[in-house]
Amino acid sequence: MISVLLADDQPLLRRGFRMILEAEDGVTVAGEAGDGAEAIELSRRCKPDVVLMDIRMPGTDGIEATRQITAAQPGVRVLVLTTFDLDEYAFGALRAGASGFLLKDVRPGELVAAVRTVASGDAVVSPRVTRRLLEEYAQLLPVAEDRQTGRYQQLSALTEREREVLAVVAQGLSNTEIAASLFVSETTVKSHVGRILAKLGLRDRVQIVVLAYESGLVRPGQAAPDWGAGALGAGLRCRRITGFTVRLVG
Repeated sequence: MISVLLADDQPLLRRGFRMILEAEDGVTVAGEAGDGAEAIELSRRCKPDVVLMDIRMPGTDGIEATRQITAAQPGVRVLVLTTFDLDEYAFGALRAGASGFLLKDVRPGELVAAVRTVASGDAVVSPRVTRRLLEEYAQLLPVAEDRQTGRYQQLSALTEREREVLAVVAQGLSNTEIAASLFVSETTVKSHVGRILAKLGLRDRVQIVVLAYESGLVRPGQAAPDWGAGALGAGLRCRRITGFTVRLVG
């Protein structure tokens, strides 16, 4: 049974989502929240599998609620609801730890499928769309103080092939496209992606794309960042891939 917490400041929307979800086998609504603060509290108490989170709510908004929920409960997946697919709020939610986003006019079948997909541990927004968001709002990215430390340091733990896979995942390529570009099987690509997620402590492919931009590993239309000598290991080299300069460590 998949438990879902609904967080939206519009009772009519919450009622509609509840009716759609509870009409499905294996899905139950654990609770409803009218704002971000209530969503944080109910998530702590109800421990849902998925939180369906409105981005724009009074008080604590959906971005901050997403950040707190995913930090305190790594097993909880957050699906954010937004009005436009290229939206700075959706961008912020992905950076805060959301596993994807849905438009508010989503069809009932797509809503149910998205909830099931996220509950299974996958993302429901394509990495390609995530990349479009990041390119659109790249100027909003702060210079990460821990770019050369913390979890970014873990990039040096990846094998050369894993770094190549990470670079093309960050472009938004599917497993099929990656397999074709690297001349390997899709099964091999899936194995590489799984190891990348485990080594970097990420939840899904969308988070790989976010990390690649946040760390400065990938920047649209710009030269690769200068990591500095010894920042992530010796012997840096660059590879030009479809308009991106990607700095590979090795």
